[in-house]
Amino acid sequence: MSTLRFSALQDVLHRKTVVVEEKERRSELFGKNVFNEQAMRQYMTKEAYKSVMDAIEFGTKIDRKTADQIAVSMKDWALSKGATHYTHWFQPLTGSTAEKHDAFFETVDGGAMEKFDGGQLVQQEPDASSFPHGGIRNTFEARGYTAWDPTSPAFIYGTTLCIPTVFVAYTGEALDNKAPLLRALQAVDTAATAVCKYFDKTVSKVNATLGWEQEYFLIDTALANARPDIMMTGRALLGHAPAKGQQLDDHYFGSIPTRVLNFMRDLEHECMLLGVPVKTRHNEVAPNQFELAPIFEEANLAVDHNSLLMDVMEKVSQRHKFKVLFHEKPFAGINGSGKHNNWSLSTNTGVNLLSPGKTPMKNLQFLTFFVNTIKAVHNYEELIRASIASASNDHRLGANEAPPAIISVFIGSQLSSVLDELENVTKGKLSPEEKTDLKLNIVGKIPEILLDNTDRNRTSPFAFTGNKFELRAVGSWSNCAGPMTVLNTIIAKQLNEFKEEVDKLIDTKKLKKDEAIFNVLREYIKASKNIRFEGDGYGEAWEKEAKKRGLSNNKTTPEALKAKVSKKAISLFEEMGVMNKVEVEARHEIELEEYSKKIQIESRVLGDIARNHVIPIAIQYQNTLIENVRGLKEIFGNNFEKYANEQIDLIKKISNHIAEINSKIEDMIEERKKANKLEGQKNADAYCNKVKPYFDEIRYHCDKLELMVDDNLWPLTKYRELLFTR
Repeated sequence: MSTLRFSALQDVLHRKTVVVEEKERRSELFGKNVFNEQAMRQYMTKEAYKSVMDAIEFGTKIDRKTADQIAVSMKDWALSKGATHYTHWFQPLTGSTAEKHDAFFETVDGGAMEKFDGGQLVQQEPDASSFPHGGIRNTFEARGYTAWDPTSPAFIYGTTLCIPTVFVAYTGEALDNKAPLLRALQAVDTAATAVCKYFDKTVSKVNATLGWEQEYFLIDTALANARPDIMMTGRALLGHAPAKGQQLDDHYFGSIPTRVLNFMRDLEHECMLLGVPVKTRHNEVAPNQFELAPIFEEANLAVDHNSLLMDVMEKVSQRHKFKVLFHEKPFAGINGSGKHNNWSLSTNTGVNLLSPGKTPMKNLQFLTFFVNTIKAVHNYEELIRASIASASNDHRLGANEAPPAIISVFIGSQLSSVLDELENVTKGKLSPEEKTDLKLNIVGKIPEILLDNTDRNRTSPFAFTGNKFELRAVGSWSNCAGPMTVLNTIIAKQLNEFKEEVDKLIDTKKLKKDEAIFNVLREYIKASKNIRFEGDGYGEAWEKEAKKRGLSNNKTTPEALKAKVSKKAISLFEEMGVMNKVEVEARHEIELEEYSKKIQIESRVLGDIARNHVIPIAIQYQNTLIENVRGLKEIFGNNFEKYANEQIDLIKKISNHIAEINSKIEDMIEERKKANKLEGQKNADAYCNKVKPYFDEIRYHCDKLELMVDDNLWPLTKYRELLFTR
């Protein structure tokens, strides 16, 4: 293994940069491989084009005859781009994407032709037997269906036409991340549009928008191949911290290394062709950590683009001899990676509902959606925490660079003052003086407040950042669909309740519309005050304060996931038409099982590396020390201990660490055996509370041996090499 390590280092030293030349402007490249509106106009009949646009805008169904026309147009376009195959591209509950390729090819009377019809476009039947299903169907029932999602345009990657689809069981339940998201987006559209009509009767549609920020690590492929833990689990299970890490803050926003910059340029070129509007790139805080971010898009498309991006990143990184790591905490002791989800709502009239306007009425509209969002998060903070829960994200949440496991909302001191003022609005009808004061001195000043409100709280998991809310706690490995489904569902529920209450005050109390809105907002501000927090969200002080406020602090995934199957959550999803009880419980079962399996795999890998790589090398080095002591004894006789004292002490320490490693591994295996006899929640709890704690104990002794053993013998690529060799 040490030979492999040094061979890998030699490979890196002689690595040549893959130079990427950008010959076309990005505006010319953008969407070239996407069957977008421009391509549809060129290849489709007016009837087919209108049918697709109506399906996108209004959710109308596309009949079979029109589907055939669309399919022929899509096929002709794809063939003109060099495509040979097509696939229904979907997102099963594995957390990644899936695809089965079929050729545009059929035999006809001894000859052959390219064929693709409406039936093949609209629906496929992939074998669903090996995808997670959470008990929705029996193992022998392999049938599942992928159905075309016209709201996310088809694209070509390589020589394959990829058609974004939903994935459902034979019985109709969703087996993917996309179907519930689409339902949640429809629910928030309906609810938000109804509320918007208080302020603008011309609003007919509201889109949830999403701008994600993808953080990731890059390490050389050769160095990664010398680390079985990184290759098997996505993170380093062992490794002593280097003398220099991120403490000098010299990597953040620093000059991008040449090799990495060429990777980024290559990646961005692919993204432009695929219509992924990436805009920002920079070094992140940790060594060899980077970030890219796109322009905001409609949430469903943004989710698809993020999933596509992660696929493309892995393929492009191979060309540049990099291994891309999406794990939330691949290296202990330095910053982990998140995927900040910047969320807002925008109308078909071009208004961002979380951005104030120039008139008191526009600002009242802003306050309506602003306060309702805070209230929704207050009511369902445990469900939001559950939506970001995973074995890998547990390493990040609560660490000093990331949000805690406690969900809170940060809005800044100036907006807090505005809400405090609104909290004191008179109940019932407002006096003329109070109306004037509200419009001029409180609501009217919001644009000025936001202009100067540059506060940012990096420890807040849910922060208002000017014209959007940023859900910072999403993990870098996660599919954005999960948290976006939850967030849009709870907002839809809250807006429905808001409209009911406002209408009731107008009808029964005979209040004017703005008076009714102010009255309801006042009560929401009072009711949701505990979720607002402006301080440091990391540490014991906030944990104690959060407990007083009645906020949950679910630190582990098995603990957090319970909120997903609570009566409150199931009632929410069923009421909003997002998921039924079977779908909710199936996802809970899948996520618990995934958690246990990931901890189980890490446990096995850790035991293997510690016993088969670390201990043998430690013994080999120990034998060298023993031979040295024997030699000193031959030379110095009875006085040898005077000269061999340090070596003898080192031999004892190595023996102690070896004994501790073996003992802890045996104990860990026994706990694993016990856990494997349990099912569901008990199985996940056992892996979390009984198996996982051994990881740090075993690692401690292995990392101590790394400091003792001759560097020329150590088999595993070290942190200093993984993080600083470029």
